[in-house]
Order: sequence, then C-alpha cells, then structure tokens
Amino acid sequence: MEEKVFSFLARNNLLTKQIDDEKLLSFFMSEMDKGLSGQGSSLAMIPTYVSEVDKVPAGERVIVLDAGGTNFRTCLVSFDDDGKPGMEDFRKVGMPGVKSEVSRKEFFSILADNVERFIDKCDRIGFCFSYAAKITEDHDGIPIVFSKEIKAPEVIGQPVAKCLLEELAGRGHDVSKKKYSVVNDTVATLLACKAGYREPSSGSIGFILGTGTNTAYSEKISNIGKIGSSSQGSMIINVESGNLDLMLGPADESFFAKTKNPDVYHFEKMISGAYLGPFAQHVIQLACEDGVFSSEFVKRFSKIENLTTTQMSNYLEMCHNRDYVLVGCVADNEKDACALWLILRAVIERASKLTAINLSAAVLRTDAGVNPRYPVIVNADGTTFYKTEFMLEYTKYYLHEFLEKKHGRFTKLIRIDDSPALGAAIAGLSV
Repeated sequence: MEEKVFSFLARNNLLTKQIDDEKLLSFFMSEMDKGLSGQGSSLAMIPTYVSEVDKVPAGERVIVLDAGGTNFRTCLVSFDDDGKPGMEDFRKVGMPGVKSEVSRKEFFSILADNVERFIDKCDRIGFCFSYAAKITEDHDGIPIVFSKEIKAPEVIGQPVAKCLLEELAGRGHDVSKKKYSVVNDTVATLLACKAGYREPSSGSIGFILGTGTNTAYSEKISNIGKIGSSSQGSMIINVESGNLDLMLGPADESFFAKTKNPDVYHFEKMISGAYLGPFAQHVIQLACEDGVFSSEFVKRFSKIENLTTTQMSNYLEMCHNRDYVLVGCVADNEKDACALWLILRAVIERASKLTAINLSAAVLRTDAGVNPRYPVIVNADGTTFYKTEFMLEYTKYYLHEFLEKKHGRFTKLIRIDDSPALGAAIAGLSV
C-alpha cells in the first residue's frame, strides 16, 4: 500500500524530496530582486519607509490602532527602560464595513469614535493596517483593495491616517502635532521583536502563517531601485510572499484552477490555513480517482463538502479518534487509514519545506545570522503555523537542514503575544 501511495504522490510532485531547494531559493530571490527594482515580479516587495530600531523608545505613550481581519482594536501602549510593554484602555469593536457597506465618511467616523477617547493624551499614533496598502514616504497607508469581507469601496485610494485626523479635527481636536506611522501586520510582527525578545541577535524577520501568509525583512535602501534613493541604512520590506508565482506539479495546477482567483497567490494556496484543507481534499479526490482508496472510502469521503485545515490536522494528531470526520471515512479499513495519513502528512511536510525556503530567502537577503550566538530572530505568528500538526516541527527541521547546514545561517523562532499592537506602537514612537 505504501508503495502505491508514494507512487501517486511522486506523480503529482507532492514529495519533499522532489523540491530542488537551491533552485526554488534562487527563483524566490530572483523574484525579490525584480520586485525591488520595479520590474515585473509576482512579489510586490513594498517599501515601508520604516526601519528596525536598536532600542524601543521608553517612557512615552503612543496611541495604537489595529485594523485586522474583522476587528478594530485601540489602546495606549508604552515601554519601560527594559523594553517591557504596558497596555492601557484596550477596546475591540467590529471593523466598519463588515456587516454592510459603509461610505468614506462612515468608515473614518467609526474609527474616530474609538480613537477620540485618548486623542488628546499623546501625539504619536501607530496604526497596524492589515490590508493591502501602499505605504507613503510620510508613513501613511493608502488601501489598494479590501479583503476579509470589508465593504468600504470609497476608502480605496484614501490615506487612512490623514483621513482619520481630518475627522478628528472636524470634531474640534487639535491634530497639528500628531505624528503617525502606518504598517501592515507582518511589518508590525517584525518590529515587535524588540519588545518581546531581549537576547542579543543580528536581525529580525516578521512571518505570518495563518489564514494567509506573508513575510517582512530589512533590506539595504541602496538595493531598492524602484524608490531611487541614495540613502544609507536599511528599510523594512513587506514582501507579500503569498503571491509568489509557484507551481510544482499537476495537483497544484488543477487545484489553482478551482480557486476563486486562479492566477494569483499560488504560494499562499500551497501553505496557508485557508487553502491547506481544500488542497488536501483535492489531492485525496485525485487519489480516489487513481485507485489508492477503497470504494467504501470513496463513497464516505465524497460526502465531505469542505475539508478544513483543522480537520486534516486532527486526523494526523489523533487518527483513532472516531469523533473526527476523517476517522469516520476510513472506518476500520487499515489500508485506507494508512494511505490517508501518509497523503495528509505529505501535504503538511511539503508546506513546511516551502515555508523554510521562504524564510531562508528573507534571511539570505541580509548579512545577518552568520554567528550562531547572534541568530536572526523570526517572530512567527498565525494559528496555522502553530496549531497544524507537524508544521512547526518540520519547518524547524528544514531550516536546520537547508539554511544552517547548507548556507551557514542561524535563526531562532519566537512567538510574541500582541505583536501587531506592539509593532505598531514601536513604529509610532519611531517617527
């Protein structure tokens, strides 16, 4: 049975040994180069005009706005002399535009309603805006498109920080001294490293693997050809890594064709939580057509409408728990049960190896991580990365085998709670 399963996986390029690490790394970094220079690339490589800080500014409060997913969070944040954060007056409400479409006026009015209570308490604002946006040189953010069911078409193309301040000014507040910095959640995750990790290091990476995926790292400004700057130093780049135009085999090609936008976000569709379950379901259906499973399994599996990443992970974690839908599919057929486990494990292992190569590309764009005593800190966020069975372990394994053994670079994976808020706070305090 195992030979039949592995033969099927090999024909669809689903085995990790079929991934040419160096070739894929070279392609990834080539797309990064093109994106930085402004040439045609599947990676946007968005300049953020934000740099890493050596030390978190202490003793000053900053207003923090976190617009992510379907929630809008506001609070005050400050840091002590040791970089330890303190959070005050936290509030969470629904994002405007979730339940029904809102106008530009309504959108910024709702944001202002939640900021107004402390707008006169301090002059710095850090805004984590977790939607596709162009970041301007004055640290504002201009939405390109709203995802996650936000319906606010009039806000597209509007500078969110300026519009918010205009709304507050219209309510009688003096906003003339306000300074702001808009960052996306991945950039905030990178910046949060300074608040949640105090051991010596040589660099930081922000990485998110949840419903979607993205990466942020620091690039030399002289290498960012599309902004035409001769400035020294480095700037954080929002890679938009989920859009890497990658296709490894026929299973990928046929799965992409079934998705809503088949020509974009290929890399995200290979590794992220929104797609791993549906991709696994597609692969299992192909295996059913290939005769890998019994006819009884095929009948039972066909009744599952939408397999989720959680359900596939549950089977790998507890493959004898009859409360799980996939355990019910295999019943007492050990050949089906084993084949299913091997296929699901292969999907996760491949996603983990791709994740490791993604992180390797970001690390190798820098000069950091050459000394194991001063590793590159990877602040990784997202439930898919931590809750999906084998994902974290395999990613660590492939980072060790590929990045450390082959390229002599060292990393340390960490997880910092409230990274979007802490990173936004640091951004706001740094302008």
